[in-house]
Amino acid sequence: MQRSPINAMIRVLLLALLACLLLPMQACRERPAKPEPSAGKLRIVATTGMIGDVARRIAGDRAVVEVLMGPGVDPHLYQPTRDDMRRILAADVIFYNGLLLEGRMTDALVRAATDGRRVHAVTELIDPQYLAQPEDLEGKDDPHVWMDPTAWSKAAIVIRDRLNERDPDGASTFHQNTTTLLEEFERLDQYCLRVLHSVPIEQRVLVTAHDAFGYFGRRYGYEVLGIQGLSTESEAGVRDIERLVDLLVTRRVGAVFVESTVSDRNVKALIAGAKSRGHTVVIGGELFSDALGPADTYEGTYVGMIDHNATTIARALGGQAPPRGMQGKLAP
Repeated sequence: MQRSPINAMIRVLLLALLACLLLPMQACRERPAKPEPSAGKLRIVATTGMIGDVARRIAGDRAVVEVLMGPGVDPHLYQPTRDDMRRILAADVIFYNGLLLEGRMTDALVRAATDGRRVHAVTELIDPQYLAQPEDLEGKDDPHVWMDPTAWSKAAIVIRDRLNERDPDGASTFHQNTTTLLEEFERLDQYCLRVLHSVPIEQRVLVTAHDAFGYFGRRYGYEVLGIQGLSTESEAGVRDIERLVDLLVTRRVGAVFVESTVSDRNVKALIAGAKSRGHTVVIGGELFSDALGPADTYEGTYVGMIDHNATTIARALGGQAPPRGMQGKLAP
């Protein structure tokens, strides 16, 4: 039996419609959509891993936390991306360090605040008298306050209080999680005091790639010298290298340290300069300064970061510290 033109046309239209329906399904199979945060949870954006880790610990399962600057990223030089702006504008709460650490991200943070987002500096409760103003920052404050766990405890309080404002129903959770976290910070601080003070006093000289350890040195009694200044945007000159080589040789310093977010070129120049003058200096280890360690590791948490730094410094400079750190969790 011959098919009518009308039936044939309907059949073609139905096939075309079916193809249109199937193509998006196939595309979804080929390119899985990025999972969205769970419904009903706060969306928190943190600029650095040090902030993000504390926010996750305090918020628990009441929030999804996104970190803009991951492991190995230098916040001094970081350029915000279009995707960063999208995340910031989609967030319920944004936490940043402040003290000009995120200098190139300031415009994005101001735009988010203007757009009605809750944007908070986690350093807002730190006493201005505590803050250091090194010469190379020309009256600006040293932003590396996370290097002192007693100061970073104030950041935890800020995060707790701001989350209470945004999610009052979670107040008891935030309070309990913060209490637990601050107890852990206290144990961390006591561990650092113990192992770092096991280094002979004359050897308590910490030479690093850039001057990020000022608050660490103040808290634990170390003289801290960075080849570059507070910001990695500054460049070390020949005179800076020569000055530090003189110190290494004169003070008989046996170890210097590289950092995970800074090139080791200048540190190697120090070692070569000391060697040319008959003094052997070794790399005592890699420290985490402006970013956490690798994701999904103990060193990728704030506590693990400081534990790693204190343990590495103490052991390299002649002190006593367990190889696997405070909790036996450091990578071997």
